[in-house]
Amino acid sequence: MKHILLLFTILFLVSCNSSEEKNKNTNNEMLKQVQHDEKEFPKLEPNRYNVAFLIMDGVFNTELTAPFDIFQHTIFRDSIKPMNVFTVANTDAPIVTFEGMRIVPDFNYLKDDLPKIDILVVPSAEHHLDTDLEDEAMIKFVKRVDAEAQFITSHCDGAFVLAKAGLLNNSVSTTFPSDIDTMRKRFPNLDIRKDVLFVHDGKYITSAGGSKSFEAALYLCEFLYGKAIAERLAGGLVIDWKLEDVPHLIIEK
Repeated sequence: MKHILLLFTILFLVSCNSSEEKNKNTNNEMLKQVQHDEKEFPKLEPNRYNVAFLIMDGVFNTELTAPFDIFQHTIFRDSIKPMNVFTVANTDAPIVTFEGMRIVPDFNYLKDDLPKIDILVVPSAEHHLDTDLEDEAMIKFVKRVDAEAQFITSHCDGAFVLAKAGLLNNSVSTTFPSDIDTMRKRFPNLDIRKDVLFVHDGKYITSAGGSKSFEAALYLCEFLYGKAIAERLAGGLVIDWKLEDVPHLIIEK
């Protein structure tokens, strides 16, 4: 009888351990599935320009949303190569803009497989004059994208990021009007212009930012698609657009 009870106890313990192990494995699989499902990447259509917006905590709404609106609306224009627009950051957690908007990044450039980026947009952020410039991973990312991108654009103090990455060493640029002197002191070898709302030099377009981020984005669209398309994009967003009315500088090379 004792032997029977001992055998029953062993079988019971084995059965419990097996169930616990099975449940543990099942829970692990469910956790992995939940974690996988949480990350949803945007669908990028083929035969489009891939346009990445580099965002981080403290990014300013206007410098982000103004060019985002312009570029996203290219999908509604016929007979052009439109744009896929998406955000990239160094985290999967929501980014909080300077004004308090919460944005979930589409891609984490530290760990995700990124699509080829044709156009990189660097909106201004609260700490682009100080701590953001100490983010070595971010600066390396910008340099890496620059190696293959067709255009790199900045708005307001986003130009400081481009300068820190060495992208503007041989280019004329501009930035937020009241930060031009600061940028000249920080990067004394750069050619930084005042009294213009944007500068186009080669693959780099830098703008004064703010509401003038619309103009810089419309200019790139006019450069890529022609005047008629740019005017239609502007009209769809109720923006008065005439390139000749916008103080700007184009460096011919």
